[in-house]
Amino acid sequence: MRANKATCAFDVVRILDYRQRQIRTVTGRPKRLREGRSGAFEMRLTLFFVAENQSRVERSYAGLVKEWAARDLSSTEFVTNIKHNIAELRSLYRTEPTAFTPAIVETLRTIGTQLAIAETSGTSAPSAISVKDLLKRTFGYDSFRPGQEAIIDAVLSNRDCLGVMPTGAGKSLTYQLPARVLGRTTLVLSPLVALMKDQVDAMNAVGIRATALNATLTYEEKRERVSKLRRGEFEIVYIAPEGLEASSGNAIEGLPLALIAVDEAHCISQWGHDFRPAYRNLVGLKERFGDVPILALTATATPEVMRDIVAQLGMRNPLVERGSFFRKNLRITSYKKAGDGVPPVREAIRRLVAARKGESGIVYCLSRKSTEATADYLRENGIRAVAYHAGLDATDRASSQDAFRCDDVDVVVATVAFGMGVDKPNVRYVIHRDMPRSIEGYYQEIGRAGRDGHPSDCIVFYSWADVMSFDRFDNDAPKEIADKNRAQTRELFALLDGTQCRHQALVRYLGDRMDPCVSSCDQCDGLDPLAAAASARKGAVPKTAARKREADAPYESTLLLELRTLRKKLADRRKVPAYLVFSDATLFAMAEERPQTLDAMLRISGVGPKKLAEYGAAFLAVLRD
Repeated sequence: MRANKATCAFDVVRILDYRQRQIRTVTGRPKRLREGRSGAFEMRLTLFFVAENQSRVERSYAGLVKEWAARDLSSTEFVTNIKHNIAELRSLYRTEPTAFTPAIVETLRTIGTQLAIAETSGTSAPSAISVKDLLKRTFGYDSFRPGQEAIIDAVLSNRDCLGVMPTGAGKSLTYQLPARVLGRTTLVLSPLVALMKDQVDAMNAVGIRATALNATLTYEEKRERVSKLRRGEFEIVYIAPEGLEASSGNAIEGLPLALIAVDEAHCISQWGHDFRPAYRNLVGLKERFGDVPILALTATATPEVMRDIVAQLGMRNPLVERGSFFRKNLRITSYKKAGDGVPPVREAIRRLVAARKGESGIVYCLSRKSTEATADYLRENGIRAVAYHAGLDATDRASSQDAFRCDDVDVVVATVAFGMGVDKPNVRYVIHRDMPRSIEGYYQEIGRAGRDGHPSDCIVFYSWADVMSFDRFDNDAPKEIADKNRAQTRELFALLDGTQCRHQALVRYLGDRMDPCVSSCDQCDGLDPLAAAASARKGAVPKTAARKREADAPYESTLLLELRTLRKKLADRRKVPAYLVFSDATLFAMAEERPQTLDAMLRISGVGPKKLAEYGAAFLAVLRD
């Protein structure tokens, strides 16, 4: 049986089922081959099918690109033709994905995304209006926070950008939303492997296809994820800076990237408070990945650190978006250890935490020993607390972090090893048992409170002995570094020991200016959290920032409790943190507005179509009750 090209073209193979010895043709008519001569024929026919199918893909793709280049989105006929061409290519992809190169997949995703945006906004390119619509469709938010839109516009214009925005300002969204529009994969360099799962879960929860490559994966898990990346199935991939010089970096070599986002970018600067040598590996990113635009993000950076970030990353004419460092929802209080009326620090912390029963908080300690001792003391007094520090083995650290993020404990007592990149939005207080090393470090750590914008307490205990402890840490350091560290520590001591508005002093150090905060620090409002905690022991309601919020809220706490209980149940069922279902801010809005229909719930900030489909009915049942 001789098969020539014409015969094969008439009888193109769709599926080869070697077990049944059948060939299914384009027309759907099966032909059984004779057993003895089928092998060679099938091989020739399969090879021709691959070439023919590849040719069909290339022809359809070339036609689509040509038509898209002359696009007229006001023409119904044009839009219909484009949709038809995309549907045809998608059908081919389902039957023969190997015929699609990464470049073809990338272009198809770009065209499909831009077509969807254009249909919504009535324009031919992503605009401010269309991106805002995508914001609502993806995340459920009606408007951008300050600084977000300017950064997103720069990213969509292929421009390098440095974003210096306080924690809770929504830095992550400035690369997440563009990832939906740009088409190719966005590489996010994130410092902590332990947090990558949360980041990926958060993206998947809103419908953004994300993954992570790190050392915790098995060979098969990593191989599968890399294969999907090569096929263009992920919009975002998270990698640690250390991994970029190891196997994870090799795995993405040659991958067409749309954007590189560097989170916690201050770590690249030797002048910053948290310099990390691994970040020096990021020098030369543009050369390595083909002049891809870079978005550098950080919550704290002095002008000197900002200049260093731009230089180290080789950014060219970047947009520099610098938000206000004043966070009104954070109420700052400082106590001098052994000061008048100040109880022993351990007891003071117990009182403060007890007055905030059921709320999430972080207690920072200078040493591992004091971390474990403080956690033990809180547990002995009936408080759900766990310890976290670098001396614990990886399993114990992961257990403590998971318990905290899933609201199975109220308090994590930790060294500074805990916290960078913490995404938990409902941390209602941060207490420092000991003074941090620098103003930048202090600002970074208190920034982990109140990420959802709701009032939260930041309380620090300090002493000159803390300053001396940090000086001893620098005994063996080079003189330049030791002098810099000692100056930074004394600047923070002066801030905490002074009588100026705490927020005003903080933002001035970071290069900003503001009037006194009036109501967000102990120097301006005169409130005393320790006195309030003492009153709580006698039955009075403590005047914490969170209690002030609840007192002003126009809804019944019973309803909020029911919503939180449902959220925890749904989160446990899906094995994700509760805040990935809905944030506290979204629950507050539900309790206040009490939507009675799915359409009304969709208008709540933080409720997007995907979460509405997954959780809407369950929450409506509680709201209607």
